[in-house]
Amino acid sequence: MSFDPSRDYPLGTSRPELVRTPGGIALDELELHGERVEAAELRATPDTLRMQADVARSSGREQLADNLLRAAELAPLPDETILEIYTALRPGRSTAAELEQWAERLESDLDAPLTAAFVREAKDVYAERGLLAHGKRAPV
Repeated sequence: MSFDPSRDYPLGTSRPELVRTPGGIALDELELHGERVEAAELRATPDTLRMQADVARSSGREQLADNLLRAAELAPLPDETILEIYTALRPGRSTAAELEQWAERLESDLDAPLTAAFVREAKDVYAERGLLAHGKRAPV
């Protein structure tokens, strides 16, 4: 039976066999206090986030779907990298060149083209609103 985003929501109830932890534990086998469960196992996987994006899109929630697709790109990245990106995107923290470096890294090294486009969009908006940092700092 294939996934139908307009019918299979909520995934955890309607199609629990499709939801797995990053380590491959099926949702219906997940025990929060079990031996196999570590904090990393409680994260959403890119596949689950993409299915949630399909659900959002099927109900007309385009912006939520786009956010979930970016989250799917970022899910496999280390927490430190996510925090670095978050910090770089705070208004006044990065120059246009630094944000472009992040976009290029996201695109080429981290397989996150949607997030790279988001960073470039932020760079342009920050430039229009005077929210870019000035001066040169350490490269990303």
